[in-house]
Amino acid sequence: MTAPQARRAPVAPSEERTIRTAPGIPMLVLAAGFLAAAIASFATIAPPDHVSTTRWVHVVGGILGLLAFALTVPGFFTVAPNLSRVLVLFGRYRGTVRQAGIWWTNPFTLKGKVSLRAHTLNGQKIKVNDLLGNPIEIAAVVVWRVRDTAQASFDVEQYVSFVETQAESAVRTLASSHPYDLGQSQEVQTSLRGSRDEVAAELQTALQDRLERGGIEVLEARLSHLAYAPEIASAMLQRQQASAVIAARSMIVDGAVGMVEHALQLLSQKKVLELDEERRAQMVSNLLVVLCSHQAPTPVLNTGTLYG
Repeated sequence: MTAPQARRAPVAPSEERTIRTAPGIPMLVLAAGFLAAAIASFATIAPPDHVSTTRWVHVVGGILGLLAFALTVPGFFTVAPNLSRVLVLFGRYRGTVRQAGIWWTNPFTLKGKVSLRAHTLNGQKIKVNDLLGNPIEIAAVVVWRVRDTAQASFDVEQYVSFVETQAESAVRTLASSHPYDLGQSQEVQTSLRGSRDEVAAELQTALQDRLERGGIEVLEARLSHLAYAPEIASAMLQRQQASAVIAARSMIVDGAVGMVEHALQLLSQKKVLELDEERRAQMVSNLLVVLCSHQAPTPVLNTGTLYG
């Protein structure tokens, strides 16, 4: 080709429209009338040995009555609460019936069922790397429903499978853009374990963008499972324990320093005893040992002095 091929314009999404169909009860009475007329016509046919000019009229009338009844019956359909019927006639979308009840339409119309109820997708656990490359196991629960029946029926292939695939893709993207825990990355402040609400909102927004083309509305999305992969779970547990010990030690030291400072201030204010720099340092050392030790300290009686 000498000229670059022009890009095709994107296909416009389908749009749901409501259609009014005939009430089912009157048509049911009409169908019963056709059947009764056919039975009556066959019942009044003269015997074969009896010559009558109206015999064939009754035969034709009975056949027409049965034909009318047979063509009327396929047109009936029912719509249950929170269900809908998508009507397609000769390959063309006619509309959607959402109102519950019994209805009648052209007997050659295809009447597809689309549920409007809330669906729950309990995603399977998948293994993926987080922002730092650590392998983790993650799963999500998604509550969704069909918002536009035309898009769900004509713009995607099997909208239930479409939701499952897009949900897994969104969870993988979410997991790879956040660290597992807080403090592991300076670039991203939110983590999968420490920012549950923010992560759930981000997942719901991402899913809604992905499922918009299928006429799907995401009601809720949240993580249902989050853990390190088995091959690194033990090492990460030791890391978390070490972080907890360091944090606890830091808190103990901060508290001990404050208590020592407060003790020295009280001794100075009440003039209990005068401490030079060497005695002050010795007292601070002893107090810190007592306050920061994991075990009860063993007292040592000093019968002499610090100077000999």
